[in-house]
Amino acid sequence: MTEPFDAVDVIRTKRDGATLEPAQIDWVIDAYTRGVVAEEQMSALAMAIFLNGMDRAEVVRWTQAMIRSGERMDFSTLSRPTADKHSTGGVGDKITLPLAPLVAVFDVAVPQLSGRGLGHTGGTLDKLESIPGWRAALSNAEIVAQLEDVGAVICAAGSGLAPADKKLYALRDTTATVEAIPLIASSIMSKKIAEGTGSLVLDVKVGSGAFMKDADRAGELARTMVALGTDAGVRTVALLTDMSTPLGLTAGNALEVRESVEVLAGGGPADVVELTVALAREMLDAAGRPDADPAAALRDGRAMDVWRRMVAAQGGDPDAALPVARHTEDVLADADGVLTTLDAYAVGVAAWRLGAGRARKEDPVQAVAGVELHAKPGDPVRKGQPLLTLHTDTPERFDRARQALEGGVAIATERTTPTRRTVVLDRVAG
Repeated sequence: MTEPFDAVDVIRTKRDGATLEPAQIDWVIDAYTRGVVAEEQMSALAMAIFLNGMDRAEVVRWTQAMIRSGERMDFSTLSRPTADKHSTGGVGDKITLPLAPLVAVFDVAVPQLSGRGLGHTGGTLDKLESIPGWRAALSNAEIVAQLEDVGAVICAAGSGLAPADKKLYALRDTTATVEAIPLIASSIMSKKIAEGTGSLVLDVKVGSGAFMKDADRAGELARTMVALGTDAGVRTVALLTDMSTPLGLTAGNALEVRESVEVLAGGGPADVVELTVALAREMLDAAGRPDADPAAALRDGRAMDVWRRMVAAQGGDPDAALPVARHTEDVLADADGVLTTLDAYAVGVAAWRLGAGRARKEDPVQAVAGVELHAKPGDPVRKGQPLLTLHTDTPERFDRARQALEGGVAIATERTTPTRRTVVLDRVAG
């Protein structure tokens, strides 16, 4: 077969700051998926995109080409509308766990195809796998059946969805091109559009523990993804949310499941409840349920009922005790005063080093490892009180976890006026 384009010409076009033609984009994604475009050639193209960017038409076409590289799911047979949420990842971000069953209470199907953690950000599937018996891998038929029966599913995305993205995602990780907004946006949206959801709410994190540290770049990413979803006929909204401090009081797999169950029981940390309800309202509105009251469904146990059915449908035991770490160690306050900083990135790296995360996709994770928070910024603290508790099955990890926290915790000893944390910073709609 004679190829219609040459990879070197495509690379040169973007290297020189020109716009890629639609046919060039279609070919390069297809040829890369087939193995005709070599890894080093796609590496060069990814770097050219990182340095020179893409216009909206290019990003749209790139996303469409990635969708066409694989299968598309079809939820048209369901008796209820579909709504999904995607988070760009953070520390203590367990929101998917209470959110999916909460939205399903209102007769909206939530097909939450999730991923695993990498680096300092936790993965939803890793968290749920700390529940005895729970399984992440479902067939497309099982996903549709569970959505019809229970209303919510949290599972691994099949390998057939946007296989070009799977290859490119791994490549970006090893070539310092992860932060390219056109590549982030097309990666996320190709999978979400191929997934077949009718509406999508994006949780774009901003701050030290987020992928996007800068509010302006996070806003650009949100606008790009909302435009991609809207152009594809998916009703898409984005919330920009704070990730300077961890969400809730836990970072780590089983620890976060325990906290999620507290939220579903009508309790839990205020920031987790606030963001869960805010995202639920957006999803319900996008799915045609603007009058639903998600806060009430958390309080009265309806969301917990769906959670229990969802866990059981995937082989998990919702009544089983979650695993607990064999070793814990406290990090103490070094002065009296007010906690002013608890850096999300520092806590995330500490949890990772304790065994909660992985450096490579194939690394195992400890279900029990993580960090428990006993205070949040704005809280008064006393010298010697525990600020954090470190959890792990391998105590030799404690030293490196403590090193990760150096400079990430600050206490003001003079009188200060605590400022209330605003979780939702902005909203972007199509």
